[in-house]
Amino acid sequence: MPYELQELAAISGMPGLYRLVRAARHGVLVESLDEKATRTLAPARNKVSLLSEISIYTQDPEETVPLTEVFERIYQKHGAASPVTAKSSEDELTSFLAGVIPDYDRDRVYLSDIKKLASWYGIVSEHRPYQEAAAAEAIEEAPATTEEAPKPKAKSAKATKADTEPSADEPLSTGGVIGAADEAPTAEGNPEATAPAKKSRKKAE
Repeated sequence: MPYELQELAAISGMPGLYRLVRAARHGVLVESLDEKATRTLAPARNKVSLLSEISIYTQDPEETVPLTEVFERIYQKHGAASPVTAKSSEDELTSFLAGVIPDYDRDRVYLSDIKKLASWYGIVSEHRPYQEAAAAEAIEEAPATTEEAPKPKAKSAKATKADTEPSADEPLSTGGVIGAADEAPTAEGNPEATAPAKKSRKKAE
């Protein structure tokens, strides 16, 4: 797993990404994924979206692409520096995702999702160096020396239509999200409004 996402999460009401440190009595102790690496308590009421449990919808209703694999594809195609950011144009963002997932579902993966993907990839690439497969396997086999992060159970969340830059507490609209669903989408132009998305066979229950 070249990009280790197992301990990383997006938390509602808290901008950026965080490393989960350990469960606490009234929430989860987390460490910001930035230069300051500030530790703080994320209250239990805040919704946590584990990056390792998020996937991107494809045109096959039974298949999704895990975010770890998406990050790997981006790295192999563009390196550690993403060619787009959350402020890139719609054409640039959609072309970017089509370049790494040609068969991504255009109806269920929205512009706000691609913006979050670009933002998250930038943060992870900057603060979590890419590891070659052999090195990653060696690290996984080595005894753990850090505090064990909590492993919340995954829940599915319904994707919603959003054409603006995502807010800090907006979860990526894929099947593997821990958090509350967004407002109910309208039926116009969004088939998901009338039929719930199917989960991947590979996704954690």
